[in-house]
Amino acid sequence: MIVWPQSLQGRVILVVLLATFVALAVAMTALGIYDARTYRQALTTDLSTQAEILARTNVPALMFNDPKAANESLALMHDRADILSAALYRPNGELFARYSRPDVPDAAVRAAPERVGVHIDGDRISLVKPIVEQHERVGTVMLRARYGLGERLSNYLVILVAVMLASLCVAFLVSSFLQARITMPIQLFTGVVRRVMKQRDFSLRVAQTDTRELDVLVDAFNDMLAEVGRQTEALAASNQSLHNETLERRGAENALRVADRHKDEFLATLAHELRNPLAPLFNGVALLKMPARAGVEPDKILDMMQRQVRQMIRLIDDLLDVSRIATNKLVLRTAPMDLMAALHAALETVGPYIRERGHVLELVAPQAPIALQADATRVVQIFANLLHNAAKFTAPGGRIVVRVEHDADGATTTITDSGIGIEAPMLARVFGLFEQADRSLERPQAGLGVGLSLARRLAELHDGTLDARSAGRGHGSTFVLHLPALAAASAALEAGVPLPEASPPAMPQRVLVVDDNEDFASSLAAILRELGNDVRVANDGADGLAQALDFVPGVAFLDIGMPKINGYDLAIALRDAPACAHCVLVAVTGWGQLKDREDARGAGFDHHLVKPVEAKEVTAILAAVGSAARPR
Repeated sequence: MIVWPQSLQGRVILVVLLATFVALAVAMTALGIYDARTYRQALTTDLSTQAEILARTNVPALMFNDPKAANESLALMHDRADILSAALYRPNGELFARYSRPDVPDAAVRAAPERVGVHIDGDRISLVKPIVEQHERVGTVMLRARYGLGERLSNYLVILVAVMLASLCVAFLVSSFLQARITMPIQLFTGVVRRVMKQRDFSLRVAQTDTRELDVLVDAFNDMLAEVGRQTEALAASNQSLHNETLERRGAENALRVADRHKDEFLATLAHELRNPLAPLFNGVALLKMPARAGVEPDKILDMMQRQVRQMIRLIDDLLDVSRIATNKLVLRTAPMDLMAALHAALETVGPYIRERGHVLELVAPQAPIALQADATRVVQIFANLLHNAAKFTAPGGRIVVRVEHDADGATTTITDSGIGIEAPMLARVFGLFEQADRSLERPQAGLGVGLSLARRLAELHDGTLDARSAGRGHGSTFVLHLPALAAASAALEAGVPLPEASPPAMPQRVLVVDDNEDFASSLAAILRELGNDVRVANDGADGLAQALDFVPGVAFLDIGMPKINGYDLAIALRDAPACAHCVLVAVTGWGQLKDREDARGAGFDHHLVKPVEAKEVTAILAAVGSAARPR
């Protein structure tokens, strides 16, 4: 059974080789048969001729009964190597003379002749021929010789096999060369098909051939590839667009889920952080309202309430600053300043909290001023956040070390605490907005997670850096703040920046308070009256305008969002009224963005205060008004 190759090339070569082999085999068989017949005929003719010669030569010996002469005549066969034996018989079949080769074992002569004719026995051939003289049989001659047909055929077969192998090799080479003309275009065609299937590259094309039928197939295939390529590109573009939309939707959904989760966490944390100071405030108010307050120290309660109010203000201010930074609305008011003064101001702000928790504070800093070109308020805010963070996340009785170094490049402040530390995975996220290392309910200190984020953003706005380091949980934390120094700032400090003069005592003023929040309006009015001022109160814009025209105040504290007439329109109306044109207008509002301040200036306000307002801010404005009014 023939095993056919899988490739067309192999099959073409195999067909050629098989055809060549069959043709050669038939030819060789025919040649072998022809040679065998020719060989037998030639050998028979030769033996017949030799027998005829022997018969003619030995007729006299037979007729005169001379066996000696006959034996001598037969002995001449010794020169014929192929003659094994020879014999002469009398007419009655009696052996008359004989010859046999001594070196051949089976060359013995038979006593009686075989029948007339040619006899083949294996590799021996015998020829028996009668001797006739004048139509009378005088005897019989017999020749026995080698019949080398098998050996001849074997040698002939070896030659034929060699010729066949050589012919097959030539046929293989010729078929390999010829098949390239037939199958190579098909192989190229199938190669392109495989590449298209494997690479999905429909820009590939099959080259033209010199075969008309194949060229028709090639053109059809190339047209099909072009059409499939166009359809595939359109489908791929559609799939990619769909995939991108899916990814965008998934990303948006994930972002919404994360944002929603963060919103919920933030609102819950904000509520918690706001309720923390509200609870002691509520308790303090309850204590102060009790009729019998034995053991209650009002001054301590008031101090406690003031601390909690400031904590609420700090939380709200941090949130507002984060919002301003996120919307690029935070504007730095840079000026030459002393970093050490800012650090001491922050220590004064956070100092009570540090002492309350029983921490040991160590300050290592140079005595000389360190000049920066920065927003002093924001630098104080950075230090306050870092110090408050160190104090909050350090167990009571801990240690906080503040180290300040400076060189030509700027100042580096390192704040190290012995607190809970920060794990390595959290170090990369500790400055993220609303990030907290511990979100569990059991955490010892809570917070909104905005302080560190705000501190870093403020440092970056000053072209500085803020980094965190920690050896891990329980090994404390280190925050490194670097702020660049400017030569101009140094020169300004060296030249001496004049300190603001002490505020003179406020002269009594005619003051109008307009706010729709009656509690705030009445409480601010009470403070102003305690300072010796003549105060009137209105709870909407229309009433405020009427009282201002009647009262003609020197200073007016106006809310912005009010019914009937808002604060901006009220300020414009007062500026337009001749009696109130020189009144000092102060915006007192919960809106504290830069745009709000600009809107207030545009409406004619002289000052802008953000609620809650501290008494010292009110006192400073009244003092400034009194100083301007005091005779020089």
